[in-house]
Amino acid sequence: MHPLEKEVLHNIRREELVLPGDGVVVGVSGGLDSICLLHVLARLRPELDCRLSVAHVDHGLRPLEAGCELAMVTEQVEGLGVGLVSCRLDVRQRATAAGKSIEHAARDLRYQFFQQTATQLGASRIAVAHHADDQAEEVLLRLIRGTARSGLSGMRMLRDNLVIRPFLNIPKEKLADYLDAKKIPWCEDSSNTDPAFLRNRVRHEVLPFLSRLNPAVAANLRQTAAILQPEEELLEDLVDEVWSRMVKVSEEKDLPVIIVELSPLLSCHLALRRRILERVFIEMVSQPSFRKISQILAVAQEGAKGARLHFSQGLRLHKTKDALIFSYPEGRVAVRGNLDP
Repeated sequence: MHPLEKEVLHNIRREELVLPGDGVVVGVSGGLDSICLLHVLARLRPELDCRLSVAHVDHGLRPLEAGCELAMVTEQVEGLGVGLVSCRLDVRQRATAAGKSIEHAARDLRYQFFQQTATQLGASRIAVAHHADDQAEEVLLRLIRGTARSGLSGMRMLRDNLVIRPFLNIPKEKLADYLDAKKIPWCEDSSNTDPAFLRNRVRHEVLPFLSRLNPAVAANLRQTAAILQPEEELLEDLVDEVWSRMVKVSEEKDLPVIIVELSPLLSCHLALRRRILERVFIEMVSQPSFRKISQILAVAQEGAKGARLHFSQGLRLHKTKDALIFSYPEGRVAVRGNLDP
């Protein structure tokens, strides 16, 4: 067995990424990383006792390359005896309609397709080819964009008990060596060098610059994520413990209403207070931020009874004598002015 295959098998068994009998949908673009993942998992099928299928997405962004990529992926999956499901998506239209970046819209649509494919095929796992170099880039990207410690913990090898990343602690160089040794072809994605995408500027400009200051910067970023991940898990467990004691979740007109009791909230450590309020925003389907949470903490500690805060899409906070009440009094719409909770 090739050393890379042994390393991936060790990751999968240690983290229980694939269990015997699982169906696994492998996201394969045709690039180096995903082609390597496909071949390694295909080689490990007898060891893992799993079923493999491939999902391939044409994002509609590179029409001159997309056909060649699909043809190459099709040829390889047929040679491996693996089923293929493919689709073409209109990422630009989605990005414009949703007011998102091309990168963000592409990721959303891609994972939606992967999940739909997994559901259709009865698969319990979606495998993607993020590797150690991607992890370093992701941590730096999140720091640039602004994030809490949860963001600095980076990507996880198993996310939401669905998405698996068996290469996450393996550098890209090892993947390239594997394909070279096996003489396996792959496609170069021209968008990987397009400076219009922030990730590419981080990859080709920021990280090389930082590496000149400290050659170990990428390793240090990965180490930061590795240290913070178990600490994040501990904090989440602590939030789970106190959430049920101080938070009541209900619905009004099919929209969530959350009541947070003041006394137990204020008795918590500041770190837990912030995490509880972050979860409130997530439950209310609203984007949390440091500024919003700081405003709420100030109202909770010093605001008078009846104090209110207004957030986007009609989300409102109303402080009573004993609680903070989060609701959408007029529905999830952009509205201004004081509203009844």
